[in-house]
Amino acid sequence: MSDILLEIKDLHAGIEGREILKGVNLTIRRGEVHAIMGPNGAGKSTLSSVLTGKPDYKVLSGSVTFCGEDLLAMKPEERSWAGIFMSFQYPVEIPGVSITSFIKTALAAHRKAKGLPELSAAEFLKLMREKMDALKMNGEFARREVNVGFSGGEKKRNEIFQMAMLDPLFSILDETDSGLDVDALRIVADGVNAMRSPEKAAIVITHYQRLLEYIVPDIVHVIKDGRIVRTGGYELSQEIEREGYANI
Repeated sequence: MSDILLEIKDLHAGIEGREILKGVNLTIRRGEVHAIMGPNGAGKSTLSSVLTGKPDYKVLSGSVTFCGEDLLAMKPEERSWAGIFMSFQYPVEIPGVSITSFIKTALAAHRKAKGLPELSAAEFLKLMREKMDALKMNGEFARREVNVGFSGGEKKRNEIFQMAMLDPLFSILDETDSGLDVDALRIVADGVNAMRSPEKAAIVITHYQRLLEYIVPDIVHVIKDGRIVRTGGYELSQEIEREGYANI
């Protein structure tokens, strides 16, 4: 089994006829957490959208492989079933659907795609309680409608709960720290850190260094004008915090 989980080669992509990614190259190995930083409009969220298969974004050239397979040939749901999870900057509300029902349906689809039987009601509730306890979540939370009336912190906690339940190989956190207070930030970070393992990997996309104080990345990349222009360790995020992006 290759230690390379995700490999991006010379990726060009955009939206509405506008090229945003202009030759991105990136290799992510199992066990690694990569941070992608950059100013507004640099291409950070476009990259995450392309990786998860959002239909408005068009790949112009280049390749992306995940576990050795052509990721760009997969439908969005197939990417999810293959083990990719994305936490959004602005999670959507789903009125009338409880968190429990939503997660149960998603987990059943994932297990079916892997040829595994659906969990029994008892097994599912046991797993859900374990994950909620680990994230310090009240059991009442699972009965609420998905993101309806949630605070920013509750929405993020719900996404981390979903991530814990689905147990993905590769997680993408797209500016998940946006608008969070310190307590909510720690909840997100604790959830991500609890899932770190030699087999899994993650991308943390952020403007700021503060999230990276809690989720310390192995590698930091700076993206500007659609290209990765610099790569380094955690100290690179500290440099950006001090000096900004102007000199990168």
